[in-house]
Amino acid sequence: MAFPTTDNKSELQAVNQILASVGQAPVTSLDQTNPDVALCYDTLTDVSRQIQSEGWTFNKEFEYPIEVNSNKNIPIPPNVLQMDLSRCNAYFGSTDTVVRSKNGQKLLYDRTNHTYEWSGEAIKADIVWYFDWIDLPIPIQDYIVARSSTVVSQRLITDSNLYQMLTQQEIFARARAMEYECNQGDHTFFGHPVGHNNYQSYQPYHALYR
Repeated sequence: MAFPTTDNKSELQAVNQILASVGQAPVTSLDQTNPDVALCYDTLTDVSRQIQSEGWTFNKEFEYPIEVNSNKNIPIPPNVLQMDLSRCNAYFGSTDTVVRSKNGQKLLYDRTNHTYEWSGEAIKADIVWYFDWIDLPIPIQDYIVARSSTVVSQRLITDSNLYQMLTQQEIFARARAMEYECNQGDHTFFGHPVGHNNYQSYQPYHALYR
């Protein structure tokens, strides 16, 4: 799967943070001939994909319109990590979808009717997008760097004490990322449809206005 190009300046800073975490000197460019730089950069990219694949408020959309092409297929955009048919589609109850490759192209496949062909002009899908590094929220960037540092330390240094220390920093970074997620997302346990959560929980400070 091809992903978008990234901003070298911002990624260079992230790579230098990873290098610093394992006691290596900073670099001035993302020179892939440098094995340490190549390892850090590849790890950063891989971990970014893994963490974004979890599906966060910033990169997940519901009921996103996707057009059916002239071959009655639904091509998957290159920056899509996950796609599933949205519940708003009339035939959701009887259709199960997955992403599959056909002739080198990723398409949405109907497992219920065993076909790549779709009727109509468009469907609506729930999508998890892959974003460029520069477009990621700061707490998510910090978590990716922390996780990448842990992985690189295991591959490059193999120091158990350093690994444990970086693991603790990774746990803290994930906690901050989850705090960001909880603050940004309109989450509820009441089962309201997406975009229709009008419930306002009790907020103690309202009593101060009385």
